[in-house]
Amino acid sequence: MSLGRVAGVTDEELKVIQGNEYMNSDLLTPREKATLLWTEHVTLNTAKNRDDVYNEVAAVFSEAEIVELTTVCAFRNMRNRMHDSLHLDPDPPAGADAVGAGSQVSPDALKAYLQHLLDNWPDAFPDAPKE
Repeated sequence: MSLGRVAGVTDEELKVIQGNEYMNSDLLTPREKATLLWTEHVTLNTAKNRDDVYNEVAAVFSEAEIVELTTVCAFRNMRNRMHDSLHLDPDPPAGADAVGAGSQVSPDALKAYLQHLLDNWPDAFPDAPKE
């Protein structure tokens, strides 16, 4: 079985993505291209200085979708850096069963935490300092 089919993309699509030619490819949809573009710039921490990239992404994603995409990307970056720094295998052979059911976060506790965040979310954020 190929890695591409396991990941949900074809081998040809995987080759395009890995070769950084995704923006010129007819194999990917505009949303897939925008996803790759945004995740690349979030990961490299260049998104903050690239209004052109944001505008390109905003042409195919809503503001809420961009926030969600950024959150997922930031989480994956954090997870990768933690695993790399601590020399942890991100996909241990035994999988989730090795951790045990007792380590899962309670859905009710997570919902309560997220509700707390929403209830205390500020109405406005301070302007970022000009660099």
